[in-house]
Amino acid sequence: MAKYRNRLPQLRDRLFLTDGGIETTLVFLEGHDLPHFAAFHLLRTASGERALSDYYTRYIMLATAHGAGFVLESPTWRANADWGDKLGYSAAALAEMNRKSIALMAELRNRYETATSPIVISGCIGPRGDGYDPGRVMSVEEAAAYHAGQVKAFRETEADMVTAITMTNANEAIGVVRAAAANAMPVVISFTVETDGRLPTGQSLGDAIEAVDTATAYAPAYYMINCAHPTHFEGALAADADWIERVRGIRANASTRSHAELDQAKDLDDGNPAELGRQYRDLRSKFEHFNVLGGCCGTDHRHVEQICFACTSPGAALLAAE
Repeated sequence: MAKYRNRLPQLRDRLFLTDGGIETTLVFLEGHDLPHFAAFHLLRTASGERALSDYYTRYIMLATAHGAGFVLESPTWRANADWGDKLGYSAAALAEMNRKSIALMAELRNRYETATSPIVISGCIGPRGDGYDPGRVMSVEEAAAYHAGQVKAFRETEADMVTAITMTNANEAIGVVRAAAANAMPVVISFTVETDGRLPTGQSLGDAIEAVDTATAYAPAYYMINCAHPTHFEGALAADADWIERVRGIRANASTRSHAELDQAKDLDDGNPAELGRQYRDLRSKFEHFNVLGGCCGTDHRHVEQICFACTSPGAALLAAE
């Protein structure tokens, strides 16, 4: 049974951490083979499951050490129909992998949750296409039908919510929200933006959020920004705009490179963890309601640790920097 599905604790003011760039960590730092960047594929073996468990445990221990909550995002960003087909999964096998992913998250929560560090389990939903390029934009109806299978799989588990990560366009985001609403699942939308702070479609972040809220009667629990460096989107965050209050989460990239540059890169640009922590602190000083903090491409536990230090004890990121 889901623990927080009807009362998400991160909707209050306390700090919640989440993990970093799971795929880039597993591939570049730990040497795992992830075809199509599909982290859930590791669950086929006991050693792969241990690798995922170890990956998440580092972040959970960081959160509990600082008395922060934690959003445990499942490794299912690629576990939707088109990507599953490329990996050789039938619809039934893919649904089982989504359920198995949440089962692992539940094991970790049972093992590590404390009274001061609640752990919220989120079923991660990725885009139908690439996380950098919207490609052919689906209709809202098509997007809702496409993502319904994964949402239904999560509904049958202990997942408290679903989070659509690296959404590149408003139509797909609206479709995910409608699929979640049809299955009585809380939903969060995380948009990716380019170096100009706009979605890959060219739509502004504010317009995209307002479009989703208008089309869904404000159904998302909140919004996030991910897969971009803070310098790419900080200028798009208007303090006096109503929509900014709907944003609670940041999962930034370590690198200042554009998506096109990252797509062509053969190396991992892990940026400067301490600097990234300070940039999060600066964002939080302007937008105190930003309380769900983690990383995306190129980030690992070092970056999230610096984010935590910077946002919980002023000056600590400087002291902890190498």
